[in-house]
Amino acid sequence: MDFLYVVLPALIALAGILVAWLVIRRYRSLRTSSHSTARKTFERLALSSIAIVALALAASSAINAILLHHARAAMPGRLYLVDGHRMRLDCTGQGSPTLVLDAGLGNDGLVWSGVQPVLAQTTRVCSYDRAGMGWSDPVPPPRDADHIADQLHSLLAAAGVSGPIVLMGHSIAGMYIRAYAARYPAQVAGLIFVDASTPWQNRDPALQSEMHLSHPPRLRIALVQATLVLGFPRWSGGCSHGPSGLPPAGAKLAAENRCHLLVLSPVGEMLVFDQSGAETVHTTFGDLPILVLSSDPARTLADHQPQAMVDAWERMQANLARLSTRGRRIIAKGSPHYIQLVRPDLIEREVPLFIEQIRGTAPQPSNYGSTTVE
Repeated sequence: MDFLYVVLPALIALAGILVAWLVIRRYRSLRTSSHSTARKTFERLALSSIAIVALALAASSAINAILLHHARAAMPGRLYLVDGHRMRLDCTGQGSPTLVLDAGLGNDGLVWSGVQPVLAQTTRVCSYDRAGMGWSDPVPPPRDADHIADQLHSLLAAAGVSGPIVLMGHSIAGMYIRAYAARYPAQVAGLIFVDASTPWQNRDPALQSEMHLSHPPRLRIALVQATLVLGFPRWSGGCSHGPSGLPPAGAKLAAENRCHLLVLSPVGEMLVFDQSGAETVHTTFGDLPILVLSSDPARTLADHQPQAMVDAWERMQANLARLSTRGRRIIAKGSPHYIQLVRPDLIEREVPLFIEQIRGTAPQPSNYGSTTVE
């Protein structure tokens, strides 16, 4: 049972009705009260305000819960039990190796819904929601790379996806796919990094201002979660407009999922970023095929990011391609961090080619170790 977005709204609705009933009872008792007219007037105004607020909050939370339930009923894929918790996996297409898509921090698998149908024309493609995101149940901490890789491995096993697989990870998921490949090397046929995070980036002086690793105050977390449960983002349009670059159905579902956020889930991943870095910093992959797709530094500078930060990110992206003797890097011209949304054409061209090269049905690249701009 979804406690935050089903049980809690029901309790809030009941509380609102109870408050309104108590207000009505007190309102009636004032008729026979011996208090002064001024006091009765003031108390009636106060009671009316309390009742209106209580009923408004109850209605907002209940309506939001109903709309969330209705929208999320259109879940793509299936739920599988992993260690007693449900996790969503959406597999489309046919062929081997299976391409497994892992989303960045705060995103669920729907962020790939624009490119997945095209990629599925080449091979089997599976996107999934990490624990606590999208339709997947939250799990107890820690939410470090090794635990996340093990949960993905169990999810794929539950779904009958045994390998070989190619892992494609965006942003923080770059560390998660490294952990998976290190823990289950016999299953992994290739890695694709999409503007991926790297171990120890949080320790680089140029990036420290962007890495908010201290634990947010509990009150702040509670307030953010409360606004979501009460449905406030919905009334400002936050549940209606998903990321641009997704098909309408995917964008709508992504927007609804954003209004179903379990705040502690992405916070939990960020807080153990350092631990995930320690688990993956020494990973290298011999001659495993690796493709690195990076954002355009010129676009990042145009978005008013400091030169030092852009240079640090460039170094880290170049280092990803050196994790294997068969690594290469492509800079997505004009693209910011979300390459799959802004330059889907690049992913839809290069990833199927990468799959064909792994299969041996396309010529092997002659430019390993290179960086190109496309």
